Amino acid sequence: MAAYSGFIRKSPPTRLIEFLAARRVEVSDDFDSNYEGRGTDFVRAVEAIVAELPNKLQDDITAELDLLASLANANGLLGAEQTCPRAGIDIEGMEGIPDILLYLAVEHPHLIDRVAAHASMMRRTGGRDWSTFQFDASGYSWALKDENSREAFLCDTIGILKMPEHRKRVADWYETVRLDPVTGEELTITQATVYVEERAQSELGFGAENTLERRVVPKVLEVGLVCNTRDRIVEICAKGGKKVRDQYAEAFAKHFAPHAAAPAEVPRRNVNLHLLKQEPRFEIDPADGIERVEVSSLDFRPNGGGYARFDKRGDAENLYQFLERRFKNLSPLKTSGWEIIGTRIRIILAPEEEKRRRTLTVTLRAPNTTTLPNKTENDREFVFDLLERWTLLAPAQTSQETFEVVE
Repeated sequence: MAAYSGFIRKSPPTRLIEFLAARRVEVSDDFDSNYEGRGTDFVRAVEAIVAELPNKLQDDITAELDLLASLANANGLLGAEQTCPRAGIDIEGMEGIPDILLYLAVEHPHLIDRVAAHASMMRRTGGRDWSTFQFDASGYSWALKDENSREAFLCDTIGILKMPEHRKRVADWYETVRLDPVTGEELTITQATVYVEERAQSELGFGAENTLERRVVPKVLEVGLVCNTRDRIVEICAKGGKKVRDQYAEAFAKHFAPHAAAPAEVPRRNVNLHLLKQEPRFEIDPADGIERVEVSSLDFRPNGGGYARFDKRGDAENLYQFLERRFKNLSPLKTSGWEIIGTRIRIILAPEEEKRRRTLTVTLRAPNTTTLPNKTENDREFVFDLLERWTLLAPAQTSQETFEVVE
């Protein structure tokens, strides 16, 4: 069976027939009623129809079905769920990801590439070709919708990739919608996929006379950009190593956030907030120069929806003591149905000679957000070392490359 057989088996017959009809493939009106359910006979019947098509059309439909099959997973579903709302497309009530993908392929084919790029970004988050950068919390807005800034950033991309100026390039800017893991509210994210014409490659292929011919095959490089204006975070997915992604971050800052301080790279790691269900004992060495550490806020999400935040700081009573005194056995730390989804930890450093006491504040949000705004690189490394020591950060992911080369 073809690689897309499983995709066909899970697809609603009516939607699959609409997909084929939109590609000039004739299917009888009673085709799906001749087969019971979506079993092997139905799959083989569809494959037989495709196999009888002219070679060019057969290759085109097979390639498209293979692409859709590759997106029929959790990342593809998330990509569709976050991409469609901003495009005004309602996919609620559809019969799973195959139904959604076939619908988009027929009615909104341009969105398939966005879903594919989004799924690829999600799959490689935390990998070797991915970086996230934290900007400071300045009062200036990012110029993400400014066409001149977009064009200037696109031109810089050519320089970063060390491509000749004549290379074709285009950037697809669009918005997606995520659910905030803390409040459950919708969060609008601006994304861009930059496509750049790579050096063409020479490959063998069969010609019209069934003889081998050497062909020049164009290639495309992709660079992914995800911009979270609320948290001042930019994620960059691009090959070339850390230095290359640093250049993209610098170009972003220059064109979209010229008034902000230089961004700092921060790792995205899953956070183990369940450890804070009990008052933690933070392990501190004398060499750390730390006076004390306190959990100053906890964010909770109860079963059934809602959101609650508790803030408390001070020497007389910490947050855990406050929750115990105020709620006793009804505290969200003790009762079932409450999940910790965010926290703020304050690290109070011991005063040094002729220097005032400093406090480093880190915010952790489920599942994998760690913010250290307005901190130096040394402070960031120091805090992340502490978080690893306290096992509040999960081990780093070992995902592989970023976006695939597109032919």
